[in-house]
Amino acid sequence: MTPQVLQRFARLDERLEAVLALLHTGTHADIGSDHAKLPLRLIQTGRARRCIVVELNPGPLALARRNVARAGLDNQIDVRSGNGFSPLHPAEADSASITGMGAGTIAGILRRAEEGVLPPTLVLQPNDNPAPIRVWARESGYHLTDERLIDGYWPYPVLRLLRHPGPDLAYQDLPLAAALRYGPHLLREAGPLLAARIQADVLRLTPLAAPGRTAQLELDAAQDALKVIEP
Repeated sequence: MTPQVLQRFARLDERLEAVLALLHTGTHADIGSDHAKLPLRLIQTGRARRCIVVELNPGPLALARRNVARAGLDNQIDVRSGNGFSPLHPAEADSASITGMGAGTIAGILRRAEEGVLPPTLVLQPNDNPAPIRVWARESGYHLTDERLIDGYWPYPVLRLLRHPGPDLAYQDLPLAAALRYGPHLLREAGPLLAARIQADVLRLTPLAAPGRTAQLELDAAQDALKVIEP
């Protein structure tokens, strides 16, 4: 691999660097990979032995193949055309990532995956409120083992899920609606980025709230979250 190619793929943006930091795996699948920069970095840093890139759209698919070829990593990164997890075989991947999509879209991709295809470790970076992903995880036997909030154009959440039996103790002793909306680990950390987001939600939702409205439920969750981070 030439120094120019290494330099070209040496850096990711902060949200993808956060995803990278939560992975150390054998075979990793990046779903909706777009440019394949995350799989390239996983191989280059030794955080994965093999990667599968899945992309549905022809333009990004061609870009991913071109980037992998330029990096000389065709023997370690397999680029496949397809939708969600459909190009994967059961138990083929040890981990998977989905980044840069809405949380509802990500949850839908996970729900549509055929039995046995989802790997035990998932790292997900939605572009909006991750509550649908947290709900899916609790229903589907995945525990939330780590989550981070990355400052950017807006705060980007990054979640690490691990398949595990039994209830997820991350939610223990927390108001459930607040934990699903803002994240149990993030609430316990009570970082300034999360605090600013919760306070902004309270200001935005207060004039909209009324009994029976969705805004009231969201405001209740935000106020409960404030009680956790500002006891």
